[in-house]
Amino acid sequence: MQLALKNEQFRRNKIHPQKFALWAGIAAMVMLFAGFTSAYIVRQAAGNWLEFQLPNLFYINTVVILLSSLTLQGAYYSFKKGNEALYKMLLVVSFLLGISFLILQYNGWTELMAIGVDLGRNPSGDFVYVISGTHAAHVLGGLGVLFVAISHSFGLKYKVTEKRKLRFELTLIYWHFVDFLWLYLIGFFLMQG
Repeated sequence: MQLALKNEQFRRNKIHPQKFALWAGIAAMVMLFAGFTSAYIVRQAAGNWLEFQLPNLFYINTVVILLSSLTLQGAYYSFKKGNEALYKMLLVVSFLLGISFLILQYNGWTELMAIGVDLGRNPSGDFVYVISGTHAAHVLGGLGVLFVAISHSFGLKYKVTEKRKLRFELTLIYWHFVDFLWLYLIGFFLMQG
């Protein structure tokens, strides 16, 4: 009896393998962006560094991506509480906010080019393009996952199951990570500027 109880307790405390894989991937992404920002600091100290201010669109983008995190969190709560209509609506809103982020990001890069910060002209601009572009690629991946979640929400009969809950939690963890990563990056750029 005690052995069965210990085995049951062990199973409850163990992290799901998919969540573990996601957290391992997130750790790798943290290391990637830590490497980028460290290289930025080292290269900035070497001189020949163009000083410029980021376009305001980068800050508007920060609000957009934070709103997407809030709406996705709301969709998750609505999913768990049985509010199917709100769950579906907030999923779609989160997706649209994610697309808006990418469009605004592109427009921000266009504004950088308009003020003479072209890719390949100076290392400072190159770093901004590479770092924000790599982040945008991660947002694009998150949008793919959100698209699948939307397809499931409209294509499958609404039902709260452990499998669906886990899938939604994985999406939520990744999306929140990408959002907080952007906060780190925009804060980093502000401190360096």
